[in-house]
Amino acid sequence: YCVEFRTESLSQHCALETRPYARWMQYLREGHTVCVTCQPPAMSAATRRCSGDGHNAHRDKVLHWEAVGNSQCQGTWKKIQQLERCSCPLVHSFIFT
Repeated sequence: YCVEFRTESLSQHCALETRPYARWMQYLREGHTVCVTCQPPAMSAATRRCSGDGHNAHRDKVLHWEAVGNSQCQGTWKKIQQLERCSCPLVHSFIFT
C-alpha cells in the first residue's frame, strides 16, 4: 500500500545534500505532496504495516520523518490518505525503511 503525505516542514540540511545517491533530498519542498510505498522488508510480518505510516493519525496530526543516509535531513508531514493500489508518480515518491 502507499500513503500520501503533505510536507509541513523540513530542515535546511536537505537542500545542502550533494552526494550523488542522495541528491533527491534537494528537491523536497514544504507544501508538496509525497507518496510513500510500504513494502517488504519494511513491512511488519505481524501487522502487515510499515512503521510511521500514520495508520491511526488524524489528518491534523503532525508526524515526523527522517531521510535514510542523512539524519540531519528531517521534517514533519501530515497524512492525506492511504491508497491500497499504489499510483505513486516517479517524482516525490519514497519507500518506508
